[in-house]
Amino acid sequence: MSEAKLYRLTNRAFIEVTGLDAVKFLQNLTTNDLDGDNTEFTYSALLSPQGKYLFDFFILKRSRNRLIVDILATAAEKFMFRLKMYKLRSDVKIEEVKGWVGVGFSSKPVDAFIDPRCSKLGWRQYFLGTSSPREIPILNQHHFEKLRVSYCIPETEIELVSNKTFILEAGFKRLSGVSFVKGCYIGQEVTARMHHKTTLQKGLAKVKILGNIDANSNEIFFQNKVIGNLFTRSGDHAIAYLKFVNEKSLLNVGNAQVLVIERF
Repeated sequence: MSEAKLYRLTNRAFIEVTGLDAVKFLQNLTTNDLDGDNTEFTYSALLSPQGKYLFDFFILKRSRNRLIVDILATAAEKFMFRLKMYKLRSDVKIEEVKGWVGVGFSSKPVDAFIDPRCSKLGWRQYFLGTSSPREIPILNQHHFEKLRVSYCIPETEIELVSNKTFILEAGFKRLSGVSFVKGCYIGQEVTARMHHKTTLQKGLAKVKILGNIDANSNEIFFQNKVIGNLFTRSGDHAIAYLKFVNEKSLLNVGNAQVLVIERF
């Protein structure tokens, strides 16, 4: 991976939000703060009124009147529909725009941004209004999945499940994806209550797999009860979502055992 300075992602879409109310509009909807310091590039989410995850994305603030949302391409249409549903009388225009994003792991260019989720994921550089050039190599997804597993980074439509996941259980505080000092946003009441008044009983963890697991075996058992599921795997490690038990306990998946390496 070190030979090239930039790798292109082929699975992203870009939604431009412009207008006098652009920042205010997204500020009132999404989990992260767009008005504070160091808010030029943020990781954020849109939740349901019940506080459950719907979409996650990056927001690039070009100005107070122009923001770019970088989102998984397969989620873009539904996300735009949701934004337009909330638009009402806001002075904003919402449209998908052409562009591409590259990621790198060497020295950061001045116009690139460190991935706010984890610096080990490198930096992102945006090229809006153009198509991605073929000469730029595509990011090796196996390499990126290894990074995600190493640092327990959830991914859209894998560990992050629409209308099911609670973002604090998915580690959004650690991933710099939620603000607890901004004003209200959709799902804020549930998220704030989980943060201030409860101790999480479930969440993501990095686990080590001891033995061979069939590709279709995902349920994690503890004392003959299902307590979670395996998701992304890389070698003998994986990201799991599970009920927290004694960290030294050996869990079972199929005929193999699973050991929690680190809870998040």
